[in-house]
Amino acid sequence: MTTASPEHVPMKAPPAAKQMSPVEWLKKNLFSNWFNSLLTIIVALVLFQFIGGFFHWAFTTAQWRVIPANLPLYIVGLYPADQYWRIWVLTAIIVSLSGLTWGVLARNVARLYSRPVLIGIAIVGALAVLTPTPPLYRLLLLGCVALVVAGAWIGRSLGQRISEIGRWLSVAWILLFPVAMWLIGGGLGLPAVRSDNWGGLMLTLLTAIAGILLCFPLGVILALGRRSPLPIIRWLSTIYIELIRGIPLIAILFMGQVMIPLFLPEGMRPDRILRAIIGLTLFSAAYLAENVRGGLQAIPRGQTEAANALGLNTPKTLALIVLPQALKVSIPVIVGQFISLFQDTTLLSIVGLLELLGMGRSILANPEFLGRYAEVYLFVGVIFWVFCYAMSLGSRRLEKALSSEH
Repeated sequence: MTTASPEHVPMKAPPAAKQMSPVEWLKKNLFSNWFNSLLTIIVALVLFQFIGGFFHWAFTTAQWRVIPANLPLYIVGLYPADQYWRIWVLTAIIVSLSGLTWGVLARNVARLYSRPVLIGIAIVGALAVLTPTPPLYRLLLLGCVALVVAGAWIGRSLGQRISEIGRWLSVAWILLFPVAMWLIGGGLGLPAVRSDNWGGLMLTLLTAIAGILLCFPLGVILALGRRSPLPIIRWLSTIYIELIRGIPLIAILFMGQVMIPLFLPEGMRPDRILRAIIGLTLFSAAYLAENVRGGLQAIPRGQTEAANALGLNTPKTLALIVLPQALKVSIPVIVGQFISLFQDTTLLSIVGLLELLGMGRSILANPEFLGRYAEVYLFVGVIFWVFCYAMSLGSRRLEKALSSEH
């Protein structure tokens, strides 16, 4: 009798998945029995009624003129028109860095411009052409699309030749924030633009990005502090987290607008936008700390013990072993918190800042556009959905790339 070692056993390929035809898929998933068939028909009739009613309203009743007539207000608020070029310069920098980052991240991909990517670029280009703006702005939008495509190609080439290009890009993204504030606010050679004139989508993105950048390190520090063996640090972190989580965000925003100047020297009064960013940061950091703490608890204790056995001290164990794994585990909830922070910026209109939703309300107060609630809120909702879905899609891609499964 002969025996074969495992390495001599021929490997068999997994059986190919059976490809179902559309008719077979419908029969299996929608009409498998009489109850599912009845349910499918009822749902289809309801959807048909709803979608049909929506398209009838969109093409016969809705007055979409409120969108193109107020497009600058939606995007930049009351920003001076003669200074729009600064916004376009900032947009060009952002899309160029985005393209470079895309190319560097995809440097090992066999084909950068795959068919889905080309279809997406074509759709974005078509939307840039169809946007109800003057021809010059349409050309600038097309130029932004071209910058993304060219930046991706350059970034991929640089990424294959220079291994440290990713670090330089990270530094560039960090330096972008002060550059953006200088371009938007002015100073140092540029005419100053008061923050009261900032508004619309620009203010929404500015407060959301600043809040995300500031709340992330604060939340990580609070999460580590809550698990600290030192009682005073653990108690202070716990008190802060539980206290902030028990207060509504709108109350924190009002407190930030009223109370922050009380803690500063007399005559020193921060800008209203800065006070709003501080409020968003303090609120989101408490929730993000709990998300990170959940990730820290998911790391097996053996990881810490193995690091200690290798002679690593506590800071190195946290920075090199525990925290990277905890953040990878926490990516979905962290991104969910970022999406929530982005949506929470709509509350800024209650404290007098005209972000995207607040600008929509101010447009509805115009007698020329009274009653156009559905068109305005639908347009604002679509913009929010696009950004939130992009963040969610990026989260899934990042989670897949980092392979956060244990």
